[in-house]
Amino acid sequence: MEIAWDIVAAFWHVLALMSPYLLVGFLIAGVLSVVLSPAFVERHLGGHGLWPAVKASLMGVPLPLCSCGVIPVAASLRRHGASRSATTSFLLSTPQTGVDSIAITYSLLGPVFAIFRPVVALVTGIIGGALTLLFGEKDAPAGGEDRPAKCSGDCCSEAGKKRNPLVRILKYGFVTLAGDLAKSLAIGLAIAALITALVPVEWLATLRGGGIWTMLLMMAVGIPMYSCSSGSVPVAAALMMGTQGITPGAAFVFLTTGPATNAATIATVWKTMGHRTAAVYLSAAAVCALGGGILLDSFVGATGIPAGRAYHQMALAWWQHGAGILLVIVLGISVFRPLLTRKPVA
Repeated sequence: MEIAWDIVAAFWHVLALMSPYLLVGFLIAGVLSVVLSPAFVERHLGGHGLWPAVKASLMGVPLPLCSCGVIPVAASLRRHGASRSATTSFLLSTPQTGVDSIAITYSLLGPVFAIFRPVVALVTGIIGGALTLLFGEKDAPAGGEDRPAKCSGDCCSEAGKKRNPLVRILKYGFVTLAGDLAKSLAIGLAIAALITALVPVEWLATLRGGGIWTMLLMMAVGIPMYSCSSGSVPVAAALMMGTQGITPGAAFVFLTTGPATNAATIATVWKTMGHRTAAVYLSAAAVCALGGGILLDSFVGATGIPAGRAYHQMALAWWQHGAGILLVIVLGISVFRPLLTRKPVA
C-alpha cells in the first residue's frame, strides 16, 4: 500500500506542477490555430531550394495542428506542392516541440531546456531539409502518390471557419488539442510516477556515468516508441531525478527522438517520399539529438548553470492543486465528449 500511495502521490505532484503551464499552452495553441491556417502554411512551403525548408522548420516549431495530426498534414503539404526538403523539415521540427510543450518543459525542466529544445528542433528541421536536398530523391510531380484523407476538422472545414473565433480558439485548445494529448500525457505521467516511486536512485546514478552510452540507450528507447512532445517531458524529468539521475544531455536525447520519430512516421516518409529521404529523415533526427545532448552536457559542465529541476521535491501551492483539478476536468471532457455525443444505434 505504501508503494501504491507513493505512485499516486508522484502522479499528482507532476500533474499539478505542469498543469498551469499546460492550460496556458492550450490557450495559446488555440489562438495560433486560428491565426495560422493550413492554407497559409501550404502557400508558404511551396517551391524548391532550402528556403522553403527553413520556413517549414520555423513554422513547425510553434505550430499547433488539428486532430488530423502531423503525418497527414505533412502528406497534404507534399500533395499540394511542398518540396521533399520542406516536408522533411516540417516532419522533424513540428512534433519535437510546440507552445504547449515549451510551457511544460519550462515548468518541469527549467529555462535552459525550455530554450534549448525549440532551438535544436529548428536546427534539426533545417539540417534535415538540407540533407534531403543533397541525398534524398529528386522532386517529381506528386500526382501519382497515394492521396491521404483530407482534414475534416473545424480548423480546415469551411463551416468551422465561419464560427466565432473565440469559440474556435477554445474548442481547438481545450477540446481538440486536449483530446489529442490526453492519452500521451496520461501515459507519460504514469511512467514518470512509476520511475519516481520504484526506480532506485543508485541505479540511475550508474546510468549517469555512462556518458555517450547512456545517450545511445535513450536514443534506442526513443526512436521506435511514440511519445508526444508534452507527454515525454515528465518521463525525462523523472529519469533525471535532480542530481542523481541521467545527465541533462541524455534526457534531451530522449526528449528529441521520442516525439520526432516513430514507426508510423518513418513508414509514411518511406512511402510518400522514398527510401533515401526516409533514411535522411531518421539520420538527421538521430544525429541532431545526439549532438544536442553532447552540447547541452558540455554547456552545463562549462557554465555550471543547472539544467533540470528536482520536481519531486517541490512543495505545491494551492493554485497548483486547483490548476491540476481544472486540467483533469478539461482532459476528462475532451476524452469522454465523443462518447456522450455519440448517437445511439437504431
